[in-house]
Formats: sequence, C-alpha cells, structure tokens
Amino acid sequence: MASIRDRVKQLVPTQVTTRVKESLVDYGVRTSDRRPLPDFLIIGTKRGGTTSLWNYLIQHPLVPRLFPAWNTKSAHYFEEHWARGESWYRSHFPTERQRDALAKRHGGPVRVGEAAPLYMFHPLAAQRVAALMPTVKLIVLLRDPVERAYSHWKERRTHGIEPLDFPDALAAEPARTAGERERLIAEPESFSEAYDWYTYRARGRYLEHLEPWLERFDRQQILFLPSEDLYRDSRATYRRTLDFLGLPAYDLPNFKVYNDRRSSPLEPAVRAELTDYYRPYNDALRQRLGLDLDWSDRPA
Repeated sequence: MASIRDRVKQLVPTQVTTRVKESLVDYGVRTSDRRPLPDFLIIGTKRGGTTSLWNYLIQHPLVPRLFPAWNTKSAHYFEEHWARGESWYRSHFPTERQRDALAKRHGGPVRVGEAAPLYMFHPLAAQRVAALMPTVKLIVLLRDPVERAYSHWKERRTHGIEPLDFPDALAAEPARTAGERERLIAEPESFSEAYDWYTYRARGRYLEHLEPWLERFDRQQILFLPSEDLYRDSRATYRRTLDFLGLPAYDLPNFKVYNDRRSSPLEPAVRAELTDYYRPYNDALRQRLGLDLDWSDRPA
C-alpha cells in the first residue's frame, strides 16, 4: 500500500496543473474581447482522420494551437459546452496581437481553428455556428461509413466504454440512443454521452447530418475530403487543405497516423449487411455533393 507521502506526491502535480489550467482559462475569458473567433472548423466525421489532419495543420507555423495549450483539438463549444457562452469559447483562441505577431514573424496570414467531429452530427451545431460565424470555413472528412462504424466501435471498446461485440452493439443502438437527438433539441444546454458514444450506424448517414450545414453555408466555404484520400496520400490532401484555407505551402517531414486502431477484419456477414444498408444513403450523398466516393458499396 502506498504511503501518505507517496499519495501526496501523486496528488500535488495534478492539483497544481488543475490550478494553472483554471488560471489560464480565467485569463482567457477576461481577455476574450481581444480574441477573434476561429477561421475554420473541422466538423467531422468521427473516426475519419480528423485528429491526423488537425495535427498536420498545427505543425504549420501560421496555424496556432488552441489556448490554453493542453493536448486538445477542440473546445467542444457548439455541442457539449454551449451553456458556457461566447466569452468562454473565445478564450480558447489567440488574441489579435498574438495573431499579428505570428503573421509578422512568418510572413503570411494566420488561420485559427478547431476540430470537433461531433459538430457535424449534433442537431443544433450548424445553426449555432452559422449565427456566430457565418463566414467560417468548414472542413468535412468523409470515410466509408462501414469502416467508420467499425472503427467507432473499436474506439469505444478500447476505452472500456463498450461491453458488447460489434453486431450486438449495432443491434442495441436504437434502444441506447432512443430520444436522445430529440432531447438535445428540446434541452439546448444538455449533452448526451449515448448520442456521442453509441451512434455507430446513425453517423454514417452523412447527408442527413450535412443538410443543415449545406442549407446555411455557401458551398465555397466547405471543403469535402474523402478520408481515403487522406490515408492514401496525406501530403496531397494536406496541400489541398492549406490551399482551401489560404495558407502558403509548407512541407512536413512525415505524416504520422494518429489514433489508428488495428484489429481483426470485420466479419463478412456484418460487412455485407452494413454495405447494403448504406448504399442508398451513399448514392444520395454522391449525387448531392457531386463527389466520386470510392467506397465498399460501389460494384466491383
């Protein structure tokens, strides 16, 4: 059993870190009127490469990390922390003076953003973003929904949140998430872990979740990136993203894959069922966006 001294040693760094974070957050809020809103958002999809793309972008000298600079890619304001208010949200971003200094140092425009894959899926996020930041640029990663669903389940399983195997989790999804979307709309300051955690199948119906964004934002403000392009040629996808954001070219030494979760292949019967399920949704998405999405539902 650990001694009292050992326990204190374990607690003190945590307590100090917590106090430092709280102080920085308080400072950020007090200076929020000097902190411009972000220029871009990566709004989805979950398990579509958002963490990798975010980490590539913040290696660019003109894309600062969030403030305070913990290991995070999002404030989660437009879904989980809406009740905290705009000043709290602004506290996560650099001041105008910091942006100007960065631009002067590196000779180019600064672009500030965040990556939150729940934004695309949340029923109120699009209208919230449009009301606060109507000119913001949006980046959407879209992954084969069959692979996305399986990867989502693997993540939940790895984190110890998902006790069910994948077929059983798919079967339990309707009961687990029943009424949660409606509750989020009826109670705007609420948050639903079940809606975030267990929506393996629902999140892959991309078009129904993208329509609120397409209705509110000009198509020129939205960059759609097939996740498979990011995986096959990260460098080219990164360059395309920089061009969309109006950033000068910048080469990275490598393109490490973040949050990759390798496992046994998906069972053929489950893959076949999901492929058939998503086919009409994928066809509608291709037609609406004019994208050639080379996913598993396409005939060989």
